[in-house]
Amino acid sequence: MAKIKVGVVGTGFIGPAHIEALRRLPNVEVTALCEVNIELAVSKAAQLGIERPCTFEQLLAMEDIVCVHVCTPNFLHHSQSKAALLAGKHVVCEKPLAKDLHEAEELVALAKETGLVNAVHFNLRYYPLVRQMKTMREKGDLGEVYSILGSYLQDWLFYETDYNWRLEPDKSGDSRAIADIGSHLMDALEYITGLKTVEVMADFNTIHKTRKKPLKPVETYSGKMLQPEDYADVPINTEDHANVLLRFDNGNRGVITVSQVSAGRKNQLKLEISGSKQTFAWNSEAPNELWIGNRDRSNELLMRDPSLAYPAARELMSFPGGHNEGFPDTSKQLFKEVYAAVAAGKQPENPPFPSFADGYRELLICERILESSRKQGWVVV
Repeated sequence: MAKIKVGVVGTGFIGPAHIEALRRLPNVEVTALCEVNIELAVSKAAQLGIERPCTFEQLLAMEDIVCVHVCTPNFLHHSQSKAALLAGKHVVCEKPLAKDLHEAEELVALAKETGLVNAVHFNLRYYPLVRQMKTMREKGDLGEVYSILGSYLQDWLFYETDYNWRLEPDKSGDSRAIADIGSHLMDALEYITGLKTVEVMADFNTIHKTRKKPLKPVETYSGKMLQPEDYADVPINTEDHANVLLRFDNGNRGVITVSQVSAGRKNQLKLEISGSKQTFAWNSEAPNELWIGNRDRSNELLMRDPSLAYPAARELMSFPGGHNEGFPDTSKQLFKEVYAAVAAGKQPENPPFPSFADGYRELLICERILESSRKQGWVVV
């Protein structure tokens, strides 16, 4: 079987996560690795066991590379995804799809024009129990959605000495916590419930209005501490914490909280969805358990188990019950669907995976949330 050859751009936190997941697919081979300069590409390719280190221009010129994964900082997503599509490559882009709606709109139109496979890495959809909730809702188990409580909490920017390119608007955009992790939360929320967010009202807070930027390189989530003389003071104007009220197209309401300064919460996405028949509660730090609340009988705790799940959720389970699956498995499951389309050579009419159109949708919601925080009032999505 001839393998689909893939090039990955970027080797920060998420690039190696893509590579690890791709290597678990039998029909895919990560052949090329691109970085900001060839010296770094050579070093990273050696570490990761990838055959061809290259520049971005060299990657696009490789005729046997079928698909490109864009895993670079946000400000590069538009230009690199556009260039890859124009070079005839299928594209998997990290979220957010672009820095603003104009860029995202251009990518959606170009992807449609080329017919090439296009996907955004909203991998948290691919926890099996997230799809189980979606399927249970579709089959009527939840009933009408009454309300939604959601949060996405992290602590990797807890200290004023915690620093990353995501704190710089010219690289990440004008929103940080909402755009970076709130986009995952909003994508999961709409994916599970089938609802559309129609209005938002947001309140942002910047806890550390000045941060200490390291004068030496520090990787995302590294936890490395430097000496006082190794820092420079930098003013911060993007949000550490956000609360957002939501109105949905069924007339009901929700609220979400997003924070990157919540001590002890390493990466917790939590959803509680209350319906007219049941309530679902799930969180990503215990992803193999789904709490199901009932009014007139005992509550339930559903464990991730292929023999107990609906077939649509079972498709995302590679191991029997009691053998936990987690974050790395979500990317593998997403890429399985993406590379089925790549093997077919074109974007499906109704892709089962998150596409550039979904990336545009989440960017639209994030921009309206940002607008609301600035206005301190309700904004229509």
